[in-house]
Amino acid sequence: MPSAVLLGYRIATARALAGLTRSQVSEASGVSVSMLRKLESGERSPSDAVLDVLAETLGTTADELLGGPGRTDSRVHRAIPAVQSAIATYDLPDDGPIRPTEALILGVDELTHHRVNSRYGQLAEQVPPLLEELFRALDTATGGHRRRVAHLLTLALRAADAVAYKFGYTDLSARLIGLMHWAADFAEDPALLAAAAYVRIEIYFASDRLSQGLRSVETALDAMPPLNTVTQVASAAALHMRAAVVAGRMRNADQARDHLSLAELLVRQVPERLYDGTAVGPDSLRIHQLAVAVELADPADLDRAMAGANRWEPPRTLAAERRSHYYIDLGRAQMQLGQREHALESLQVARRIAPQHVREHGQVRAQLATMLRLSRGRNEELRAFCRWTRAV
Repeated sequence: MPSAVLLGYRIATARALAGLTRSQVSEASGVSVSMLRKLESGERSPSDAVLDVLAETLGTTADELLGGPGRTDSRVHRAIPAVQSAIATYDLPDDGPIRPTEALILGVDELTHHRVNSRYGQLAEQVPPLLEELFRALDTATGGHRRRVAHLLTLALRAADAVAYKFGYTDLSARLIGLMHWAADFAEDPALLAAAAYVRIEIYFASDRLSQGLRSVETALDAMPPLNTVTQVASAAALHMRAAVVAGRMRNADQARDHLSLAELLVRQVPERLYDGTAVGPDSLRIHQLAVAVELADPADLDRAMAGANRWEPPRTLAAERRSHYYIDLGRAQMQLGQREHALESLQVARRIAPQHVREHGQVRAQLATMLRLSRGRNEELRAFCRWTRAV
């Protein structure tokens, strides 16, 4: 999308958040209504002076209008340099203490728990020292113990990536994903390599290179050995679900449905739980089916998905982030069907389940901004939600 259009989008959203009409903004800023209309539509780009006066009138700053939503959780951003430092010497770790394996397992389990329940502040603060300890442990371990440590390190790196990716540190995220593959190689576990391939899709989402992302998932599926364990079956099912979402975002309905069908066959063989940090099972499949319907935006698929949503909700036994994802996608489906009030209700449910996840979710911010403009800023609950997420 051209920068002028993006800037116009943000100006219009900021005006709606302020509850002002174009005439009111014009009167306060001296920018004509016709010029304001052209700016909001992306037909014109404002000069620096005009942008400054509009930002002041709308109660924001020129930098925020130019750069998009601001940062939220300061705990996470304070911890990022420590994460970067922890991985800087991954292959030449400093000397230091290494706890018994049981303690390392508990530490990684806690990180994974924080990740799947969207507790990003706690996760960001706890991950650097544990990564450093696991790098030391891998450097000194041998044989089967080294494979076990490598497995733990891969999961810890995945937890670190969740923070980096969701808070916009895309270069750091790509580095962490590369290290996931490096550590997974030491583990010599095909299911863990599949988990790393699952996470790698984030790189392609961030760079909008979806066709390459779909190829990477399908390549990982082709590389998997015969599915002889429950964990391997679950890993393959997760990759098929991931591929379905990517194909859906590409509006490739045939590929998306094929991958969902293959995932459904595999999911019948595994109970719902976390496998190497990824939730897989019948409930997760239903959540992905809704996500694919939203990405495809096909009316028939949406009608089926909405009919299913009226009869089902994700059980509380699922991790908070996965349940929150479901209600975010439900809200997106409701928006596509013109049900704005229901969409806001769904986002509020998602917020109650996993507030940090919702607050940092780009699709939530975009959806709220659209809803705010369509309501012309008249819904105070919606305005408060937008302020909380910094959707402007």
